[in-house]
Amino acid sequence: MSQLSVPAKLGVTIGRRPATLALLGLAALGLSACANKDRPRADLAASQVTTIGVNSYLWRASLDALSFMPLLQADSSGGVVITDWYANPSNPGERMKVTVSILDQDLRADALRVAASRQVSQGGAWVDAPVQAATVQKLEEIILTRARDLRRSAFRD
Repeated sequence: MSQLSVPAKLGVTIGRRPATLALLGLAALGLSACANKDRPRADLAASQVTTIGVNSYLWRASLDALSFMPLLQADSSGGVVITDWYANPSNPGERMKVTVSILDQDLRADALRVAASRQVSQGGAWVDAPVQAATVQKLEEIILTRARDLRRSAFRD
């Protein structure tokens, strides 16, 4: 193996110290090109806030809207909230289970999917029953309205 330095192998004869300074200067110049001084300031009220893997406004709004129901699963990185069965005390012969999926990082109506299951008590057993489409639509509307309110309040603060 040759004892010559890289500059010597290239036919360049410079001292060790100037060569080191030259390499450091080139490295500093290369790294400074990576800096982005015109980076825009973060907009905390942006429609895309994803520190938890999904849009945080939709996530928080989903948890708020379903806070009266017991939760089985709340996965912020996957954007899924699943409730356990809930029976309204005023109608104990009926119970509901809800799944909310946040599908995108943007605060948009099509980034939210709500699915509900309903059961009614018949002869002491729970039997599946259809869910009215208006129930799911109303829950989606509640979540989206709450998410927009959270975004507006973050913008004001």
